[in-house]
Amino acid sequence: MQLYGLKTCDTCRKALKALPTAEFIDVRAQGVPAPVLAAAFARFGQALVNTRSTTWRGLSEEARARDPLALLAEEPTLMKRPLIVAGDEMYLGWDKSVQAALGA
Repeated sequence: MQLYGLKTCDTCRKALKALPTAEFIDVRAQGVPAPVLAAAFARFGQALVNTRSTTWRGLSEEARARDPLALLAEEPTLMKRPLIVAGDEMYLGWDKSVQAALGA
């Protein structure tokens, strides 16, 4: 199981604490592999882009209108976190439904 997030993100830290066997990948330092990002976008669509983030608010309208996959590849901190990959399954965020699905 891989958990993509930021080491400074409180939600990511909570998820990692509840999933101690998960491999943590810091998206700021390591990025998100293109195949994982494409699969996540296919599954979650626009919900993958965190439009409430400081990074998003700092973007111009022109940048916001770009292809979301290209934008996420360039600015991985724009991704909603955490993105959890468990085998063929993917989970976005750390709400009660994700916690229940992962038995956390």
